[in-house]
Amino acid sequence: EGAILATGGSCRGIVVSTLAEAQFFAAGGFDDILYAYPFPEARLDDCVALAQQLQSFQILLDTHKSLTLLQQHPLANNKRWLVWLKLDCGNGRAGLCPTDPEAMTLARAIAEEAPDKVTLVGVYAHCGNTYGCHDVPDVQAIARATTTAVMDFVT
Repeated sequence: EGAILATGGSCRGIVVSTLAEAQFFAAGGFDDILYAYPFPEARLDDCVALAQQLQSFQILLDTHKSLTLLQQHPLANNKRWLVWLKLDCGNGRAGLCPTDPEAMTLARAIAEEAPDKVTLVGVYAHCGNTYGCHDVPDVQAIARATTTAVMDFVT
């Protein structure tokens, strides 16, 4: 009920951190879900099922190995994998550093290697490094640094 209220009844545009959450919301009628955790290769079948079921099931990638796996497992009915490149802007948990040349290499590979199978939706960064902040200025400083790092990468 809270998610329906939060989306104004559209049941679209939500972000989840587990596949169990994605499956729960999909069963509840949500059809536009971003799974904001780097693609779990061991859960490929669950991701395929959600991608086929939903109008828009989006995932994060941070390795070329994951991209190759998606390319080897195309979706049926002319659907494409919808992926975001996961950037790590200081959190230290997942993703590629935006200044690492591999980040741009992977972004180009996602966009160019198999456009009929995989679509690059954008870049994604999570400011989890704010969890240890003790005041608003610290949170704002991390938000500004993350925004700058993402915008520099995109540019």
